[in-house]
Amino acid sequence: MAANRAAHDAGHVPGARFVAQSELVVTRDGIPNELPPVADLQALFERLGVSDGSRVVLCADGSMIPAARAYFTLDYLGHGEQTAILDGGLDQWKREKRALSMEAPVVAAGKLTPKVKADLVAKTEQVKQPAGFSLLDARSQTEYGGAGGHIPGAQNVDWIGGQVSRENMTLQSEDALRKLYEAAGITPNKQVVTYCNSGMQASVSYFTLKYLGYDVKLYDGSFSEWNKTPGTTVEKK
Repeated sequence: MAANRAAHDAGHVPGARFVAQSELVVTRDGIPNELPPVADLQALFERLGVSDGSRVVLCADGSMIPAARAYFTLDYLGHGEQTAILDGGLDQWKREKRALSMEAPVVAAGKLTPKVKADLVAKTEQVKQPAGFSLLDARSQTEYGGAGGHIPGAQNVDWIGGQVSRENMTLQSEDALRKLYEAAGITPNKQVVTYCNSGMQASVSYFTLKYLGYDVKLYDGSFSEWNKTPGTTVEKK
């Protein structure tokens, strides 16, 4: 999942298939980066050769966000248990001086049976009444505490804090990740709902918390939908 097709064609993990971020999301009712219809997602992944028995490894270039969004999408389709993300992405692959390819693989169409997990997508009405779960704002501290505010009751852990650095998207150690979230009150004994501005950055937090064994959902509409919904309020601090 390179930044664009030209970057992918210039060198990728051998056998990798290119997926544009725009194929994973749509704008619906003015809300950006929403899940496309299931039939469209099924057609996309089948075109990429994904079948019910396929093991999928997602590799991003430059940012973990597209790979994490693809992971959330496949989890939503019921394929999450057979999906992983290449830690560190293409950048780490290059740092380890592994082989790159400029060839487009010949891919036979797959046969994927969606087993949609609709409950992984939190709705605004649920977020309005956050009983029984922790609400995680995955945006930066500046966005969380800035003029725009945040959803009442949300705790803040910047999605990028789970990486080794801004430049190195390898995940921190499991112990460091647990301490990062638990310091913000995000503990494994409680379900978590992640959000950001439009469900993209929150996809990274979603993946990371899944990796740690948390019970997690994604508020896909995120702050964009929250701000458009009558009767919602924001908290500023």
